[in-house]
Amino acid sequence: MTRATGTAPHRGSTVSDLFRSPFDRHSTAADVIAGVDLSGRRAVITGATSGLGVETARALAAAGAEVTLAVRRPDAGEAVAADLRTRTGNDAVHVARVDVADLDSVHAFTAAWTGPLHILVNNAGIMMLPELERGTGGHEQQFATNYLGHFALARGLHGALAEAGGARVVTVASSGHLFSPVVFDDVDYRFRPYDALGAYGQSKTAEVLMAVEADRRWAGDGIRSNALHPGAVATNLQRHTGGLRTPEPYRKTVEQGAATSVFLAASPLVADIGGRYFEDVNEAPRVTERPTEPGVPGVAAYALDGANAERLWGFGATVLSRRR
Repeated sequence: MTRATGTAPHRGSTVSDLFRSPFDRHSTAADVIAGVDLSGRRAVITGATSGLGVETARALAAAGAEVTLAVRRPDAGEAVAADLRTRTGNDAVHVARVDVADLDSVHAFTAAWTGPLHILVNNAGIMMLPELERGTGGHEQQFATNYLGHFALARGLHGALAEAGGARVVTVASSGHLFSPVVFDDVDYRFRPYDALGAYGQSKTAEVLMAVEADRRWAGDGIRSNALHPGAVATNLQRHTGGLRTPEPYRKTVEQGAATSVFLAASPLVADIGGRYFEDVNEAPRVTERPTEPGVPGVAAYALDGANAERLWGFGATVLSRRR
């Protein structure tokens, strides 16, 4: 089976090689956006009915952005939006139905969108489904939801992002990508025995590769794209795992977990940065093997490899073309 390949940089690039911010793992979303004015900016956030999505929306709305909560359950989204309007004093918090597991839903949203879009946060996701499920086009459900749905969303909104003249695409990936590259010859577990963690890891690697290729293709349109690991945060994402298993010293609050997303979405410090993977509000070092200790896990070389990114983009484009 063909697995994603990658160059093999030395384990743990030196910090001098990487983008460094004045923030760290203890910084909150409010910290990283302090002093930033997003008036006149429009943002879309998927999965914004709980956890990191809500806090990301709160921070952007508090800074003056017009925020659309792109959610699977609009009734739940409306309750969140009402609370955010009260908490931030910003009435421009809207709700739209977007189920990234359903490409028809994604297409309906992108077709209806008008005007520029300055910030797209691909935040929704599912994790470690206990049994093999198939979604869009018969593809494994975690890959279909975490990657294909957000790929279709970003591609469908490309024109709006380009119109903004300086847009950001932020994709919430995970250190889980360290458990598997994209196995191009068997993405959907039609030959391999299903492995919940491996499938999750593959989908998260795909999200990082999407950010790499989107930045390569779209930077000339004024669109920068990055991916991130939010850290170990107790959210609904762990409903199939029995809760968060990370040792207490390495856990984050929701406010800390959303900091990297908000930083990449709004900070002027990364206006010209793209195609990278961040954790703890800083660019992550590349690693050539999965760390065995908790902490700052880094990013696998295969998740940033340009050839893998281009191949995956072509794969996704083929899937979308078959639905026309």
